[in-house]
This record gives sequence, structure tokens and C-alpha cells, in this order.
Amino acid sequence: MARYEQEYYEPYIIIERRDSGVGSLLLGVALGAGLALLFAPQSGEETRRDIEEQARRARARAGRLADDFSASVSETLDQARSQVEDRLDAARDAVDMRRRQVTRAVEAGRLAAHQARSELERRIAEGKAAYEAGVTAARDHAASSRTSDDEHSTPVADTPHGAVPGAPAATPVAD
Repeated sequence: MARYEQEYYEPYIIIERRDSGVGSLLLGVALGAGLALLFAPQSGEETRRDIEEQARRARARAGRLADDFSASVSETLDQARSQVEDRLDAARDAVDMRRRQVTRAVEAGRLAAHQARSELERRIAEGKAAYEAGVTAARDHAASSRTSDDEHSTPVADTPHGAVPGAPAATPVAD
């Protein structure tokens, strides 16, 4: 039985470069045209006519491709411009709507503050009027009480020290 040795290799990295630009295309076209001329079974004049015909076709095809590309780019730009304008219009509309909402809210707040202030001023005026009416009534009552008390009360000199005039006299408590 054969014995196989297993070899271990270190890992390595492969970097591939692909240059698929227009230069490669032109190089391929040039090489193809050169080889076609070398191996052509036709005369030089026929080959020149074929080359001219192919050049005209290539030019026409390139013109169509350029027109298509230009139209595509133009259409894409028009669509992008339209979308940006639509979004700007939507943003402007949203800002205007928010501005109107804020204006209405501020106006409603001012109206509510004015109404609250008017209500507060009215209540304060009512409170002042009630207070003044109470003070006047108390003064009138006090004045009328004094005149009626003066007729029914004993003189202050006859009352013991610290006693309230017109109140029953306190009886001393035996200890």
C-alpha cells in the first residue's frame, strides 16, 4: 500500500485586475481590423469599400447609442428634477400648514388668556365689591351695636379689670 504524504501549503491571495474600459474595446477593434486585412480574400479596393461601409455603420450605430444615452440621461434628469420639485412643494406645503396651525394656536392662546384675564378681573372686582360691602355692613352693624349696647351696658369703670363690658361677671372659685 502506498503511503501518501500530505503537503500543507501556506494560504495565498490572488489579485485579478480587470480593465474592461473603452481602451480594451478599441484595441480589440484595431487588432480585428488588422487581422481582417491580412487574411482578406478580396482585393484592396473591395476591402476598402467594406471598411468604409462598416465604418459608416459603426458611426451610425455610435450616433444612435449616443442619442439613446443622451435621451436616457435627459429623461433621468427630468425625472429627478420632477421628484425634487415635488418633494420641495410637499415640504413647502407642510411648512405652510404648520405655520397656519401655529398661528391659529397662538391666536387661540391669546384669546383664552384675554378671556381668563377678563374673568379674573371681573371676579376680583366682585370680590372687592363684596369685601367693601362686608366692611360697610360690619361698620354699620358695629355702629348700631354700639349705640344699642351703650344704652344697655354698664359703664366700663364698673367692670373688673380685664372683663368684657356687658358680659356676665365671673364668680371667684375657691381653692
